[in-house]
Amino acid sequence: MITPVAVNSEAGQELLARLVGRFRLADDGCQQAVNEIIRAIRTNGDQALLAYIRRFDAPEMQLAGLRVTPEELDQADKLVSDRLRSTIRLAIERIRTFHQREMEESWTIERADGAVTGRLVRAVDSAGLYVPGGQGGKTPLVSSVLMNGIPAGIAGVARRVMVTPPDRNGRINPALLVAAREIGISEIYKMGSAWAVAALAYGTGTVAGVDVIVGPGNQYVTEAKRQVAGMVRIDMIAGPSEVLIVADETADPAFIAADMLAQAEHDPQALAMLITIAPSLGARVAAALAEQLPRLGRQEIARASLAARGAILEADDLDQALELANRLAAEHLEIMVADPWACVDRIRHAGAIFLGNYSPEAVGDYLAGPNHVLPTMGTARYSSALGVETFLKKSSIIAYNQAAFRADAAAIQELAELEGLSGHAGSVAIRLGNKS
Repeated sequence: MITPVAVNSEAGQELLARLVGRFRLADDGCQQAVNEIIRAIRTNGDQALLAYIRRFDAPEMQLAGLRVTPEELDQADKLVSDRLRSTIRLAIERIRTFHQREMEESWTIERADGAVTGRLVRAVDSAGLYVPGGQGGKTPLVSSVLMNGIPAGIAGVARRVMVTPPDRNGRINPALLVAAREIGISEIYKMGSAWAVAALAYGTGTVAGVDVIVGPGNQYVTEAKRQVAGMVRIDMIAGPSEVLIVADETADPAFIAADMLAQAEHDPQALAMLITIAPSLGARVAAALAEQLPRLGRQEIARASLAARGAILEADDLDQALELANRLAAEHLEIMVADPWACVDRIRHAGAIFLGNYSPEAVGDYLAGPNHVLPTMGTARYSSALGVETFLKKSSIIAYNQAAFRADAAAIQELAELEGLSGHAGSVAIRLGNKS
């Protein structure tokens, strides 16, 4: 399945170099295709949008059916079981409770001379929330609705727009619609892929543009977000999902294998990694992977992922393992060692950190509360999970009275003259009564 490799061996160093350097943008073909899609949406609006939807998703889609109607939301309510609704509400409670702590407040500082400076925190006016189709709507990604929509609501975004690809009949899985309604989202469009991102960024006759676009998607969605970044804010450039597990002799190899398979079943490009400091653990995990894989519903996807990208590295000790974890800066970092809390202060780079044998990535994906939209491909070195702050912007506040202005005037003029900006200096001088 996967052959364990010693970190300090030549093969281990080669593998580590590939893992550390795993950041990739879309290939030239994808970039060009997305560029053409965006250009078509900007030029032809609804006409181009409808053409793409009919070609790739719902052949009979009409423009009037693009937006989900109140009647469709009502019908979805009738199709979802009470049990699923209760589960969705539990997830909402957990996610909302966590993200409410992220909300920022405006603040000011008043100096002794009467000058006031500060920061004004305001939500963006609108946000586009992308929810992947999930195998043509057969596996509705309800968690993506909640992880995108709840932080935007807490931030105070007045207009939250959800987009998701329809099935061949132009329908959206009712579980997605119920999840959206439960968190107060009613503007929902049946569109996906790069054309949905372009429509959100630039607007069409039917879809008004937004200020921020967030949410996971395939390489075309990711590339479209990259190309419209600047026109709008995006959450991140995301690659294939990934997990890194750091384990010692106290870890259960069956647990580790299960968590690696949970990652591998996402996509053939998903990345499941283990760094172990126990001499025989790597081999036992490899054996557990071979045992559990045939029981997996998506075993062919997981098999391809593990064969192409799975990795088991054997480190000398915990110090080396944790430093490697920082170099890899994984999306999900699971620490299965005797005292995981003792490791937390030593972790500098990770999207989300899962501590102990009973904190698998799955609890974070669905119910723990923190956001599951996380930086991948090593970008956790400098970026963070999607959160309330993704939907907030900050404006500086500056208010001088005359006395404070006069006290600072000479220093302002000196710096302006040093930079060769006489107009800046002049705007100060004229207020001092000096018009020369």
